Amino acid sequence: MASTPAEPGINLTNQFLIAMPGMADETFAGAVVYLCEHSDKGALGLVINKPTDITLANLFEKVELQAPVDDLARQPVYFGGPVQTERGFVLHEPQANDSPAFNSTLQVPGGLEMTTSKDVLEAIAHGQGPRRVLVTLGYSGWGAGQLEDEIGRNGWLTVDARPEIIFDTPVAERYDRALALLGIDPRMLSQEAGHA
Repeated sequence: MASTPAEPGINLTNQFLIAMPGMADETFAGAVVYLCEHSDKGALGLVINKPTDITLANLFEKVELQAPVDDLARQPVYFGGPVQTERGFVLHEPQANDSPAFNSTLQVPGGLEMTTSKDVLEAIAHGQGPRRVLVTLGYSGWGAGQLEDEIGRNGWLTVDARPEIIFDTPVAERYDRALALLGIDPRMLSQEAGHA
């Protein structure tokens, strides 16, 4: 008798993970994570609402690049997650087809792009890179089945991501705005899981 292939798992790529109030891991308490990649091998995302005290001007100086001269220079660099915190990740809108490609870019299906190579910073420094960016140090990673397990234990809510929450919404409002996409008022959430 032939076996049937297993049902493919859920794919949360290009979605927000919204930490539930009872999140046990302090690193992710109150976090909104943009998922860049999710497969049966695991998941990779960037926290979009935990700014550090480093600005893009500081970061550009550290990597010996001319800082952008406009509002970009004052933007904070974000804590993207606890993995590879010494490495930069640039979340940005997709580049136009006629723009030169960066050396290391992950194109999120239906969503944004994440670039990890220095050439994206060089392009921004010269006013030729993406205009809407969120730069993080570090990323959030989950092994195979780990994220699904955390969701099953009421650790996270998920919803389709919206670029305007990442790029246009004040940091302090991103958590509430992500919840609002689900029609949830944060005051309605309890730290306790329901039991029938």
